[in-house]
Amino acid sequence: MTATADFGLIGLGVMGENLVLNVESRGFTAAVYNRTTDKVDAFVNGRGAGKRFVGCHTLEQFVASLKRPRKIMILVKAGKPVDQVIESLLPHLEQGDIIIDGGNSYWPDTTRRCKELTAKGILYVGSGVSGGEEGALKGPSMMPGGNPAAWPHIKPIFQAIAAKVNESEVACDWVGDEGAGHFIKMVHNGIEYGDIQVICEAYHLMRDLLKMTPDEIGATFDEWNKGDLSSYLIEITAEIFKVKDEKTGDHMVNKILDVAGQKGTGRWTVVDGLEVGEPITLIAEAVFARNISALKDERVAVSGAYPQIPVTANLDRAAFLKALHDGVLTAKMISYAQGFAMIDAMAKAQGWNINKGAVALMWRAGCIIRSVFLGRIRDAFANDPKLKSLLLNDWFKAKVTATQGGLRTVLVEAIKAGIPTPALSTALAYFDGYRNANLPANLLQAQRDYFGAHTYERTDGPRGEFHHTNWTGEGGTTTAASYNA
Repeated sequence: MTATADFGLIGLGVMGENLVLNVESRGFTAAVYNRTTDKVDAFVNGRGAGKRFVGCHTLEQFVASLKRPRKIMILVKAGKPVDQVIESLLPHLEQGDIIIDGGNSYWPDTTRRCKELTAKGILYVGSGVSGGEEGALKGPSMMPGGNPAAWPHIKPIFQAIAAKVNESEVACDWVGDEGAGHFIKMVHNGIEYGDIQVICEAYHLMRDLLKMTPDEIGATFDEWNKGDLSSYLIEITAEIFKVKDEKTGDHMVNKILDVAGQKGTGRWTVVDGLEVGEPITLIAEAVFARNISALKDERVAVSGAYPQIPVTANLDRAAFLKALHDGVLTAKMISYAQGFAMIDAMAKAQGWNINKGAVALMWRAGCIIRSVFLGRIRDAFANDPKLKSLLLNDWFKAKVTATQGGLRTVLVEAIKAGIPTPALSTALAYFDGYRNANLPANLLQAQRDYFGAHTYERTDGPRGEFHHTNWTGEGGTTTAASYNA
């Protein structure tokens, strides 16, 4: 077979189909292969009819159709299926060929695969792809990382198909070595969990505290989408409240069971945050909120076991909605500050050089968390690439100072009404802890030293110098190892 294809795709699922259509629409010829060959025929004769596609029924045929160095993207389920596809490809590849995993793989797997394939002369890339079905077709946010030798070969295709922020800025750039690209996509998904949970808590307060109708709630989100909260998630939330169920005529949102699903990327983010000691509390609470939503039968039983708190708040609706808007914005700023601190911590742990301003630009268009707000983050890191926390940037300081009062007002009323606000609450708790110069951890260290001789540092001594007190008069001078979380 003559090698005519510029790009190859394995996996004609929803994302695969749309992404390869995007590639072809930018002037490239693409070879496609799927383990179920009927899908190949259906695609080539259906959505791909009359276009520059090479449909392949065998891996041999697929690889032979690709120009060298071969550029092959895999879009299959994360985990063992990715390893299985790689193993089946290897006998047909040559040194310098490129394999790209465009799925939601856990980044340590990508790091492992990158090392293994580099030893065999194959260039491996793990690329986060965000934007869902529509983004894949019209322009996703793309976050490639892995073997840097692959980037010059795939850059023209990736930047051609990626979303455009404007004429000169593309939502795709090289992230870093090994698993860095999939790590950034994981953090993106974790932040997405947080954004969604904060929006849901705002909805809960509008519905149960302010007794607003779905139409009123939708109109409020429409209004919020015109200012600092302007984003894809706020936009689609407003649209959701406009849709009615054809069967009953009620608003569709009222017909959906309150049990949330998840695919694991949020949990991965939280576990990795714990590993590097970074308190990404808002993402964690968003994951736990989904977990508690899954306990539907238990929640129904418990709701009948306890007297309900009567919601009788006599609130000024306009004033409370202003406070709620400010509370959501405050929580969002704190969540992103946590997320970018997490990126910093893992980059240091792994030895990656990640441009956080470039990451904000990659998320500025095409992806699920795209928003005007991310432009402020890009500017913050452009002005100070070594910025320790977004909360130390002048724009963020001014905004948080102006809006935190709204968050406090909202939480007081939520607590009084018994309405759960885990993400909004933890945002304020993190902020108050982070800005507090004198936390009660001195007592905590005293307790640890009392029962376990774990030692402590003194306020009147240098950092890194550890001491122990014989609190009971019966202990000795032997101490346990000093360590930090």
